[in-house]
Amino acid sequence: MNIKTAFFITALCLLQTVVYAAVIEVKNSDNLQQKLDSALAGDIVQLAPGEYNGNFAIRQSITLAGQGNVTINALGKGHALTLLTSDIKINNLSIINWGSDLTGQNAGIYVGQKSSNIVIENNRLQGDGFGIWIEKSNQLLITGNHIQGNPQLRSADRGNGIQLSSVSNARVIGNEISFTRDGLYIISSQDSELRDNRIHDLRYGIHYMYSHHNKVLNNLAYHTRAGYALMSSKNLLVSGNYNIDSEDYGMLMNFITSSTISHNHIKNVWTKPENKVKGREGKGLFVYNSAYNTISYNTIDTAEIGIHLTAGSENGKVFGNSFINNPVQVKYVSNREQEWSQNGRGNYWSNYLGWDLDNNGTGDTPFEPNDGIDKLVWQYPEAKVLLDSPAILLLRWIQKQFPVLRPAGVKDSFPLMSPPDNGTKTVH
Repeated sequence: MNIKTAFFITALCLLQTVVYAAVIEVKNSDNLQQKLDSALAGDIVQLAPGEYNGNFAIRQSITLAGQGNVTINALGKGHALTLLTSDIKINNLSIINWGSDLTGQNAGIYVGQKSSNIVIENNRLQGDGFGIWIEKSNQLLITGNHIQGNPQLRSADRGNGIQLSSVSNARVIGNEISFTRDGLYIISSQDSELRDNRIHDLRYGIHYMYSHHNKVLNNLAYHTRAGYALMSSKNLLVSGNYNIDSEDYGMLMNFITSSTISHNHIKNVWTKPENKVKGREGKGLFVYNSAYNTISYNTIDTAEIGIHLTAGSENGKVFGNSFINNPVQVKYVSNREQEWSQNGRGNYWSNYLGWDLDNNGTGDTPFEPNDGIDKLVWQYPEAKVLLDSPAILLLRWIQKQFPVLRPAGVKDSFPLMSPPDNGTKTVH
């Protein structure tokens, strides 16, 4: 077959698709499943305003769209919509009341087998189980959806807003998710992007597990236990995100390697008084067993602990960050000293009291935010009342005169005298 013949056959197939694609109008008095089964690839099944009760499966490569106020009510069981093939588009629907069986993965929209080119946009979902569940698929676009769980259930008894398992090349853009367990839960997935989502009143806003080469960009998380929980993943780009009013963590990194965490803004991470127990404090950034990462140009403002590193979290680059109004700026548990500056550029510390006599924008003396006195306070929190006492000031002076007495910790040789512009905007 020559090139001209191949081109002619391809063009003919495309023309046939255009000619034979149909718009199928459906009323709520019709049998919707029957209409879906009779549709051909490329058809648009358009639902008239009203409520459509039941659990529906889509077996053809079609568009299912609402016209006006359209509700699909799953009547409290199973999946509302199950997608069983590729090249499906779902838009402008209100989907409610699907099942609550988390073991059965009950979801408003469910894709449980290999598929590609799935588009889910501008829908409203409200129910007990998972909002959108997709696995073993690629080339996904999930955008402009509003997903709400059931606030009357315990967080652990709710499904996640959007769950992606073993997917690739997914784009999750501009969705709002609230009152589910986790907002966006991504596991074993690659080459995907989560961008411009608004996620609130959850356990974790964005939760990554065993996922590599992904981007988390310009999302807003608030009223969570942890805004961003990044676990057992590598080669992540996490940039331009906001987290406000979390209780335990602004951002949690557990076994994260070779990743860039930059230009994020974390504010007000504070454990509620009624939930206070020993060892539970709000941590702006918690880094556990994570190495070879770049953490730069982030702002951590008003957290009980600005940044807490432990369990081998070393060999990283930390510079250009702003640590503002955190009672404990750094909590660091290690036997090795870490230098937190790069090419003469350190971090801004709101409690740095040094001078800049040469007016070059960096302090004339290094800043060591977790010396032996700090470690004493971690062990005995009641000692905080003595931090400004003459005895404590004398102990700090002795440490400087006799470095052998100083425990290993963080050293910023070029502390910044003012916060750098990290490129983030004020949000409301």
